[in-house]
Amino acid sequence: MIYPVTVFGDPVLRKKAEPITKDFVDLKEFVQNMFETMYNSDGVGLAAPQVGQAVRIFVLDTTHNEEDEPAGIIKAFINPVIVEKSGDDWVMNEGCLSLPEIREDVIRPETVRIKYVDENFNEHEEEYSGFTSRVIQHEYDHLEGVMFVDYLNPLKKRILKSKLTAISKGKVLPKYRIRIPGK
Repeated sequence: MIYPVTVFGDPVLRKKAEPITKDFVDLKEFVQNMFETMYNSDGVGLAAPQVGQAVRIFVLDTTHNEEDEPAGIIKAFINPVIVEKSGDDWVMNEGCLSLPEIREDVIRPETVRIKYVDENFNEHEEEYSGFTSRVIQHEYDHLEGVMFVDYLNPLKKRILKSKLTAISKGKVLPKYRIRIPGK
């Protein structure tokens, strides 16, 4: 099932997401639906708040990025905790399915170490660098109620204000279904 993507202005995007427990109903189906939604929207990552669920899970597929070393990954991260960020800060132009038609340069550390559980609640701790690290940090931010525009300087935020207002009112035309705040 493909979910509509929740867009800027919906309070769920600003809430800190709750941990997922082993009794979460149809977890594997939810994960599969998140992947379908992400692929349908041409995204490389998707967090549960972006489909209206304030729970701690995100999915990603970074296998199509040629610059990632050694190779990208396809994975679901459940109840993730970033243990460490390291390496040089680097700038990359980011977009977000919840912020259609907005792209801006964002500074993030090069490497991330993350703990999480998979769909079977097996624990993992792994380190990622490059593009995969960036996507992990971006999606993790969603679980903390943070969006990439929060990293922009005040002038950039003021310049984007009208675009953000338009998004929150549904005055955008992405190629995927969206859920407009309050509707």
